[in-house]
This record gives sequence, structure tokens and C-alpha cells, in this order.
Amino acid sequence: MRDMTQAPPASLALASIGEPLLVQEVLAPAHAPEWFEWLEEIGFLPGEAVRVMARGLPGADPLVIRIGQSTFALRRAEAECVKVSRARAQNA
Repeated sequence: MRDMTQAPPASLALASIGEPLLVQEVLAPAHAPEWFEWLEEIGFLPGEAVRVMARGLPGADPLVIRIGQSTFALRRAEAECVKVSRARAQNA
């Protein structure tokens, strides 16, 4: 798990496995503008809780992503489009 004193990852592709994050925004690359709508349709909306559950081998591609109650496999390039911030710890 990532050291909490470090800055949060810039994108979902850089997140540590199991790190609780929040979606900040989705940005599609110029070569695939349809990714923006597709990622939002499957739940990657600002404020949604998200975490990386596993990474494929070799090369850490694809990533297994949990968002809400759904689990998806995203290619690393798709996960790069999802900008995230660290989720605040909840008091139990």
C-alpha cells in the first residue's frame, strides 16, 4: 500500500493495489475520444469510489478495477484516462 505522506497517483493506472481512491475526472485521448463517454457510462464519474484490485501479468496490463459494486478489467491506456485523488479515511 502507498505511503499516505506521498502524493496520490495522478491516474488510476499508477495506483497501488487496494488503495482507496475517488474519481476526479475522466479525460479521453485525442485518438480515442469515445473512451470518455464509455468510461462514464460504466460508472467512472467524479466522486465515485474506485480501487485497483489486481494487475495482469506480464506488464501489469490489464488492471482489475472495482468501482461501486462493479468490477471491470481496463487496459492501462484506459486507466490512464481516469484521474483520481486519495479517498478520505472514515472514522469507525
